[in-house]
Amino acid sequence: MKDLASPAPSPGTYPGRYWHFLDDGRMQCDLCPRHCRLHDDQRGACFVRQRLGERMLLTAYGRSSGFCIDPIEKKPLNHFYPGSAVLSFGTAGCNLACKFCQNWDISKSREMETLAAAAMPEAIAEAAAAHACKSVAFTYNDPVIFAEYAMDVADACHQLGIMAVAVTAGYMGEQARRDFYSRMDAANVDLKGFTDAFYVAFTGAHLQPVLDTLLYLKHETKVWFEITTLLIPGKNDSDEEIRAESQWIAKELGTDIPLHFTGFHPDYKMRDVPPTPFSTLARARKLAIKEGLRYVYTGNVHDTEGATTYCPACHAPLIVRDWHAIESYRVTPTGTCPDCFTPVAGCFGHFEHQFGRRRIPVHIGT
Repeated sequence: MKDLASPAPSPGTYPGRYWHFLDDGRMQCDLCPRHCRLHDDQRGACFVRQRLGERMLLTAYGRSSGFCIDPIEKKPLNHFYPGSAVLSFGTAGCNLACKFCQNWDISKSREMETLAAAAMPEAIAEAAAAHACKSVAFTYNDPVIFAEYAMDVADACHQLGIMAVAVTAGYMGEQARRDFYSRMDAANVDLKGFTDAFYVAFTGAHLQPVLDTLLYLKHETKVWFEITTLLIPGKNDSDEEIRAESQWIAKELGTDIPLHFTGFHPDYKMRDVPPTPFSTLARARKLAIKEGLRYVYTGNVHDTEGATTYCPACHAPLIVRDWHAIESYRVTPTGTCPDCFTPVAGCFGHFEHQFGRRRIPVHIGT
């Protein structure tokens, strides 16, 4: 296996894609809907994409904020090879400005690219294989902003039979979206709220491009995806908004798309907002199920009922979970209920044992 500390490109040397020149001489980044317009030596809002002369540079290529082996349920993905291990990593920066960011020390970093560990795509893939990980996840900060790096890692993983997972806010331009998801096997998309007013006020972005990504995933790809909504007290947790989101998912994406409602805790610029009560998560789950969604989960809480996968036909408990730990597993290797043989949406296989809820750091250079 290659040493994860193998040399990375020198900062500012990796060519970024998805840009064009404007008539006034500025360079427009087309990676995401922000369309940052850059003068020479300027960086985009994400911080890691920089104009240098006639080139766009991805300064985060080959640099990681650290590696951990997680249970796949932590992404969260409950229907993508449950119980399997995933090698997780991110870089630095973000193209959103979420006031409630829970990884703000990474996503808002302006120094991480020089401090982070060097790791090239082939070394990451070999590390995942060496640690018996079924997949590699791009997470902690949004892989949209390091798309070229993530795609190269995904290609290297596929060479070794390892799958690629994106944990993302889905805020991406059209061409980049096509290229990126052609390399991904699964995704969890953060649908942060269901009004444009919420997106503008609390993320500095807009809702429609995220909906466009979800529609693209459903209708134009074979990527398995699930949706997560972090419910923030008094901000995006009303019955009206939860119903509207659930109705849109059922109509536009289908009732088999898993939806995770997760609990907020005070962080970053919203430390004055209280944590999400369990009652809010339970209420949201009931509302979504009432709108026809078959697989609705609660997250960041101990809630066996809200974490369990039930058969959509006979309602037998098939995967019983407590937080990220699987307590019992009954889905057949072909992905059906063993009692009534109804298919369960997702990607399944032979289940031997679970990775568990623990997180294992992978130390650079070992």
